[in-house]
Amino acid sequence: MELLSAQKVNPQGTEFKEYESKYSKLSEDLFSPFIKTDFLKALFIQTARLADRFSSRATEVDETGRLPFENFQELKDSQYISLAVPKMYGGKEISLYEFLLLQERLSQGDPTTALCIGWHLGVIYDLRVNRKWKRKKFEHLCCQVVQNHVLINRAASELATGSPTRGGKPQTTVVNKDGKWVLTGRKSFTSMALALDISLVTATIEETGEIGVFLVDHKLKGVSVEENWDMVGMRGTRSDDLVLNNVELPLEALVETETGNLEDLPRAWLLHVPACYLGIAIAARNYAVTFASEYKPNSLPGPIKDVPEVQRKIGEMELELLKARHVLYSIAQRWDDEPEKRPSMGAELAAAKHVAVNSANVVVDLAMRIVGAKSLQRSNPLQRYYRDVRAGLHNPPMDDAVISLLARQALDAFK
Repeated sequence: MELLSAQKVNPQGTEFKEYESKYSKLSEDLFSPFIKTDFLKALFIQTARLADRFSSRATEVDETGRLPFENFQELKDSQYISLAVPKMYGGKEISLYEFLLLQERLSQGDPTTALCIGWHLGVIYDLRVNRKWKRKKFEHLCCQVVQNHVLINRAASELATGSPTRGGKPQTTVVNKDGKWVLTGRKSFTSMALALDISLVTATIEETGEIGVFLVDHKLKGVSVEENWDMVGMRGTRSDDLVLNNVELPLEALVETETGNLEDLPRAWLLHVPACYLGIAIAARNYAVTFASEYKPNSLPGPIKDVPEVQRKIGEMELELLKARHVLYSIAQRWDDEPEKRPSMGAELAAAKHVAVNSANVVVDLAMRIVGAKSLQRSNPLQRYYRDVRAGLHNPPMDDAVISLLARQALDAFK
């Protein structure tokens, strides 16, 4: 199932109505203003179809806490996993703006799948834009993704250090022994660990104290996954521990060396995270608006959408989404259009994450207030949206770090 080409799409045509979803019209109204090209329109349509199929499995994935392998297979079959790959290597070379919009739509179907594949796409996008690797090494990875459907993620977090954005040094270590690297440690929060083919593992190089990034094939001896992910939200990400026990690597497995203050580096690809949580908020908003339009208690002459307080809450949801999405996409557009300004955009990127994730939480809360006690029923998707959207508050950068960064930037202007 190949992703659609731009030539097959007429912006004024009926393609949006080809995919079937209970809330397709509501989603169309939200997304249409942000879709500016035929190319993005085509990708969006295919993504919407994927999202709707994923939605049919989302409840079961949440209840069982399993990794939805069938979703990843569909993402591979559709070539969604190669969207960030450069065109010269067989990908679509999507921009940051396009990346976020597609991820936001995919998350409406199943946010756990969307967040996982966002990490994969983000790694490739980051390597493409920042050119951290030697060309041949990056070309080989891209060909592996396009031709062999390889999945990759960064494995950086550890329980002892917390989020790597805080600057903690990895306790995972590597030593140079007999012309090979020997890697030992444990990484937490490794999303879709069971489905990964490759991880980019951060480790402290014992000889120098530097932090290196090592390309680790999961088929190597000593690489295993401890299935200990047991959270109330985003359960289907299966962000289990990656265990590395004396893993032998060739010297060329060292692909990056991290220097300086990691917190100060602008990493725009991380905006796939707030895009995912906004997708959850949109799904909640669509459910609540549909519910308000259809629910008719016998105490009222019509549906509850006519009640002023319900209308106020709907208006507040719309305002939060309007604010968050325009902040997110305007900053993404600036990143795409003004590459010379990227080094100074760290504060803006962090602010976009803060605004989007907090607005997403507000929207889901308002949706539950509209629906009432029914939203707490296990059969109701809103209780899942509520649990899932809360996880965004714990993805870096954290709220306190964002506010501190903005304050420093403002104060530095007066020095």
